[in-house]
Amino acid sequence: MAIVQISRITNRKGLTEDLPQLAGAEFGWCIDSRRLFIGNGTLEEGAPVIGNTEILTQFSDITVLSSYTYQDVAVGYAAQTGPSSSQPVVRTVQAKLDDFADVRDFGAVGDGVTDDTAAINRALYQLYCREINTQIRRSLYFPAGTYRVTNTIVIPTYAKLVGEGANCSTIYLSPDDSSVPDYVARYGDSLQQTGVNIGNNGATPPRNIEISSMSFTSAVANNVFLVDQANQCWFDSVNFTGPVTEAELLNAGPDPLPEISCIDFNSIGSLIVSDITFDKCGFYNMTYAVNTNVEIAGITVSNSQFNLLYQGISLTDSPTGFRVLHNVFDNIYAEGVVFSDTNLNISAYNVFFNVGNSIGAGAPTSPCLTFSNDSNASVSDVFQRNDANADVFPRINVTSGTSSSGGVQIQLGRYTRNAGKTFSLSDDQSSEQLITTVNAAYINAFAMKYTIQRADMVRHGVLTVATGPQNNSVPVSYFDDYTETDDVGIVLSVSQSGDDVTINYTSTSTGSDGALTQSISNLS
Repeated sequence: MAIVQISRITNRKGLTEDLPQLAGAEFGWCIDSRRLFIGNGTLEEGAPVIGNTEILTQFSDITVLSSYTYQDVAVGYAAQTGPSSSQPVVRTVQAKLDDFADVRDFGAVGDGVTDDTAAINRALYQLYCREINTQIRRSLYFPAGTYRVTNTIVIPTYAKLVGEGANCSTIYLSPDDSSVPDYVARYGDSLQQTGVNIGNNGATPPRNIEISSMSFTSAVANNVFLVDQANQCWFDSVNFTGPVTEAELLNAGPDPLPEISCIDFNSIGSLIVSDITFDKCGFYNMTYAVNTNVEIAGITVSNSQFNLLYQGISLTDSPTGFRVLHNVFDNIYAEGVVFSDTNLNISAYNVFFNVGNSIGAGAPTSPCLTFSNDSNASVSDVFQRNDANADVFPRINVTSGTSSSGGVQIQLGRYTRNAGKTFSLSDDQSSEQLITTVNAAYINAFAMKYTIQRADMVRHGVLTVATGPQNNSVPVSYFDDYTETDDVGIVLSVSQSGDDVTINYTSTSTGSDGALTQSISNLS
C-alpha cells in the first residue's frame, strides 16, 4: 500500500517485558535491551501478520532474527533438506555457527605476542570436559597464526584439534619465561587431569584424540609433547620442533646435548600407551625425535621427516610393536633408528641420507641403524652411505643374534627363511646341542647356511638336512658342504628323536671358543 499521508509519528518506551502490541507504524523503544520495534498494522491495511517487527540496531541479535536452510544452489536447484520440499530443515544462524569452534572464540589471539595459554586450555575444557554428552564436542579450529603459550597445553580425551597447516598454525612455547614447563603440550583425561591423576574422579583416560595440520614448537630445552597413558590417538600432518641448532649438533661429541625429545611417552600400571599413529609428520631440531624405555605397543610413524637431530628414534628395554615406515631421515648426527634390548619392532622402506656422519663429517661415525636384540627387522631400507664407508661403519649394525631383515622370518610363497642367530661354540666339547629345529612333521627338509669364527680361522658352509619319519624307521640324512681358511676344529652333526631334529657340534681342544652364525631356510 502506498504511503499517501504522514500525519504523525508515535512512539513508546519502556522495558522489553512490557512491550505491548504496537499500532501500525508506531515505534516501541526497549530501554533495558536497547532494541527498537515497529507495529505491523492490521490485516486490513495489508500487513501479512499482526504483531511487532524488530528494527535492526547495533544491539540486535541477528543470529536469532535470521534462520538457515541448506540450499546448495550451485547445482541449479535447492536441496531437499526435510521429508518434503515444503518442509525444509530450518536452523538458527547461531546453531549453524556453533557447528565448529574457533579457538579465537575463547579469547586466543595467535599474534605470537599475547599469552594464549589460558584461552586454549579453557576452550579444550569447555568443549570436551564439562559434560559426558557427546553433543557438546566440536572440532577446535586454529586459524593460521602463532599461539604463544607459557605453560603446558592439556589436550583431553576425545579432543580434535585442526589447524590451517603444519607451517601455518603453531603452538609456540616462548623462550622468555622464568619457569619452563616440562612440555609444550600433553594428553589429559576427560577432566583435563594429568599424570598420576589420570582416570581419577571417574574420568576417561586419554583416547580417540586427533590432531592435524598444526605445529608444536619449543624455544626452550624441554620435551615438546607427552603421550601419556593413551590409546587409539592420531597425529596427521603435525610438526614437532625444538630449540637445538645445527651448530649445537655439530658439537654434540665434546659438548653433550640435553636429554630432550620431540615425543615422550608415559605408561602407568594397566594404562599402557598403544595404537598411536604419526602420519605425514615432521621431527626437527631436537636431541631425539623419540627416546623412550617405557612400555608402549603398536606405535606407527609413517611418511614423515626427521631432520637435524642427534638420533632419530631410540627405543630401549620395554617398547614393542614400534613401526617406522616410509620415512626420510636426513642430517642425523648418529643413528636414525636404534632398537636396543627390545623386541618386535620394525624399520621398513625408509630412506637414510646424511645419517651417522656427525652431520658435517665426510666419513661415517656410527651405523645408520643399530639392533641389539632378537625379533627386530629392517626391510627394504635404503641408504646414501656408499660401500666404502659401509666398510668403516655398517649401514645396519646387528649386535646380537637378530636379523637385519625379516624379523623372525621371511616367507615368500612356499619359501621360508628365518632370521637366524649367533651361538657360542665352547672349546673341547663332545656332541653338544646347538639348535632344535621346528617340528619335523611340518618341515621334512631344510638348509642351514652358517659361518663359524674361531680365533683367526673362518668356515662358511651349508648344512643340508632331510628328516626321517616320526617313528625313526628311516634315519635323518645330512650333508655338510663348506670352505674354511684353516681347520676350525668343529664337526656338525644332526640327530632326530620323534619330530625333534637337533643340530649338534663337537669341538677340538685348541684353547679357543668360537661362534656360529646361521640362518635356516626351507620349502613347504
